[in-house]
Amino acid sequence: MPVDFLTDEEARRYGRYAGEPTPAQLARYFYLDDADRSLITIRRGDHNRLGFALQLCTVRFLGTFLSDPTDVPAGVVKQLATQLGIRDVSCLSQYRERATTHQEHASEIQRRLGYRDFTDQPEHWRLVRWLYTRAWLSAERPIVLFDLTTARLAERKILLPGVTILTRLIASIRDRAAARLWRCLAHLPSPKQRKQLQDLLTPPAGERLSTLDRLRRAPTRVSSPAMAGALKRLDAIRALGGRQLNLVRIPPGRVTALARYAAVAWAQTIARMPEERRLATLVAFAHVFEAVAQDDSLDLLDQLITECLTRAEKQGQKHRLHTLPELDAAALRMREVCKVVLDPKCPDSKVRVWVFESISRGQLEADVDTVGLLSRAEQDRKYYDQLLGRYSTVRRFLPGLLRTIHFEAAAAGQPVLKALEFLKMIEGKPKPDMDKAPREILNAAWKKVVVKPDRKIDRRFYTFCVLERLQDALSRRDVYVTPSERWGDPRAKLLRGQAWEAARADVCRMLDLSPKPEPELAKRGVST
Repeated sequence: MPVDFLTDEEARRYGRYAGEPTPAQLARYFYLDDADRSLITIRRGDHNRLGFALQLCTVRFLGTFLSDPTDVPAGVVKQLATQLGIRDVSCLSQYRERATTHQEHASEIQRRLGYRDFTDQPEHWRLVRWLYTRAWLSAERPIVLFDLTTARLAERKILLPGVTILTRLIASIRDRAAARLWRCLAHLPSPKQRKQLQDLLTPPAGERLSTLDRLRRAPTRVSSPAMAGALKRLDAIRALGGRQLNLVRIPPGRVTALARYAAVAWAQTIARMPEERRLATLVAFAHVFEAVAQDDSLDLLDQLITECLTRAEKQGQKHRLHTLPELDAAALRMREVCKVVLDPKCPDSKVRVWVFESISRGQLEADVDTVGLLSRAEQDRKYYDQLLGRYSTVRRFLPGLLRTIHFEAAAAGQPVLKALEFLKMIEGKPKPDMDKAPREILNAAWKKVVVKPDRKIDRRFYTFCVLERLQDALSRRDVYVTPSERWGDPRAKLLRGQAWEAARADVCRMLDLSPKPEPELAKRGVST
């Protein structure tokens, strides 16, 4: 990789003051304690005492000595001069006159405070090992590694090297980690899989786009044909066998970063790469994008179910508005009946006579039926009965959904999983036995439309019920899929078993922790 990942401004500020330190920094790095004063007071002359103090505090703050030790902000000079009782800070100009004095002071400060040179062993070897471990485990940008390295050097009292030395070291280590990654990934697929992966870069006959371009394109419309296309895309990526490869010893973050590059790079650019890097990039794409394609399919399914339910509700509300005049007329006639019933002047024996004198029996029976048909209880406002018009939309993608996506479930999602298995079992049967359908998923609202008056189950409404309950269970993660980033089991994010044992040493080294818990507990005063 290129070594010039720092901007000119970042390179200029390296190992230098970027401006006046904050009050908190002045209090932490530029306060002279008794040990500091004992080193400073033996210097002859105010200029030597002030210059020595500047070098002492500068190396604590920056982690390095300045070629011109007086090139510091005025606030720093004032802070130290006040503590030393030096009123005339112009004496500092005399400290520039003798270069050997600067070097002698720097050597003494380095020896007294325990600072070491960048090339001193074994600390340099430990730094290289730490950097390599971090570059191998994570896909951090070089500027992030640069900042972390300078912070580590300052913490361990190692003098900062030149900016070019450090950037070249980071670049070389990242190159080594990347070459190892490409080598490991490129040797995983079989010869047949390698040919499949290489063919992704070539456009099929009569087409402009390569297969890679087509597979990495997510669905852009919310429709049943788009859902069917998303499931076919998932099938095509799954056929590459990326998830069948054993990547347990390769850091997932590096594989994801490589797949992310494969998702945006031109197919021609990938085709021109060296063989190991090209194969590694395609393996990462096949491994990661199965989860991406599955997530895209479930995202689209969630939107389709929401759209079906929303449209059914809107149609139900619209139909209700159209029937309000009829309902109002029936309710007003029944109001007249109620007035007769409640009239104290009307004898009980004459109620029917008086009612039928004002409203015919046939009209009253029709009004009762109208109110019963058109009125809705407060808890019955789902309008599920309006879904039948959307059943053909569902049928366009339901067979592919049941065939392609394998759902898993926690205990709370088992009823939904059983219902899905039942739909999968009856798929393709024109007249299945719906009496065997699991009914645990049916709540009161769904029972009214799913279960017919003859106690038979309506297949169409049952299908909609299962999809609506599936959407709800997915949102709560009672039902999940593997592999997935957005619709997976949250507990699967934890490394367990062989995967954790393979990564334990590298992770602990990156975090500067012991692989065994006992030493870390002892550091924190916890007895085992």
